[in-house]
Amino acid sequence: MIDYPDKKAPEEIDPILPSIAVSNLQLKIATFNLFNYLEPPNAFYEFERIYSAEQWRKKQHWIAEYLREYQPDIIGFQEVFSPESLEQLVAGQGYCYFAVVDEPQVIDDFIYKRPVVAIASRYPIVEVAAVKANTELALSLGLTDKFSFSRKVLRATVDVPHMGNCDCYVVHFKSKRSMIEVDDKNISRTPEQTIIESLKAQVAGGWGSTIQRGSEAALLMIEIIARRETTGQPMVLMGDFNNTLTDGVLSHLLTNTLRFVSAIDRDAYLAKYCLQDAWDLFQVAVKNETHQEEKIQRTPTHYFGASSSVLDYILLSCDFDASYHDSLYQVSAYDTYDRHLINPIFERDGESTDHGIALVTLTLRS
Repeated sequence: MIDYPDKKAPEEIDPILPSIAVSNLQLKIATFNLFNYLEPPNAFYEFERIYSAEQWRKKQHWIAEYLREYQPDIIGFQEVFSPESLEQLVAGQGYCYFAVVDEPQVIDDFIYKRPVVAIASRYPIVEVAAVKANTELALSLGLTDKFSFSRKVLRATVDVPHMGNCDCYVVHFKSKRSMIEVDDKNISRTPEQTIIESLKAQVAGGWGSTIQRGSEAALLMIEIIARRETTGQPMVLMGDFNNTLTDGVLSHLLTNTLRFVSAIDRDAYLAKYCLQDAWDLFQVAVKNETHQEEKIQRTPTHYFGASSSVLDYILLSCDFDASYHDSLYQVSAYDTYDRHLINPIFERDGESTDHGIALVTLTLRS
């Protein structure tokens, strides 16, 4: 749903906006996990987890500062509990278009669970929908006909300068957290029995989460392909994948070859239905410009203990690939904002996020 009550059209706010859009040769897209964005006095997950007025001010200021410094044109958000508040915040930074397709779960009037995804854009959002999985296909994969995404997937069609309608998908795939919980306060069990039950729950529940996450990615990709076939519109998939793309669980999002398909047919037909990691396209751009074979080290977007990983991605259709003959844009820069993770200052970063923010810059091809 999109809700702009009594809001002026962007042209009315700034009559030079259309000419600015046409003259703007770059497009910036970011994916931003907000980490429990919930306006007080509401609580996230547990009754005592409520931001103070000062904490909330700091969190909003931190988000606004990032937007001011990096100026993304389109942003996919995750972990949104307060969409109305977020819409007001980003509107103050020049994002006149905002959408969500779901609402969080509220229990006991003030405790919030199941945050949603959202999108904000400087350019018009002309259509919004929640992507639904193909239940018939889900059944053929051994799932149930009641299969659904753990968090609704948002598809927003944005009127991008020089390109026209572009389908932007915002996701937050199922986490690796076990789907099975064990009551560790059950006094009828011995300590060893509790450990055993917890181990079994972790093995089975962890695999259950993996099945859900991988199925979400596969069924979403099917819908993305079907949409592309119907509309022919460029595609962007962004969000918190809760998994690395190199892991087999999600690698099918980057499927770009078929057995027994010739190179000619692949280039003519297959390429336009495939997605590529924006980082990989950036690597190619750097290699072509510097003529160096050495790869750049990718910055992680998440840290857990001593380990780190890339969980947040932006995937692009061939319309943004410089090697594709009909592409309009090409990747010219890629940034992962992680100062708050590797060198945090409490006063500045105390209410930030536990994820890095991925941002890709696309430049119009000459």
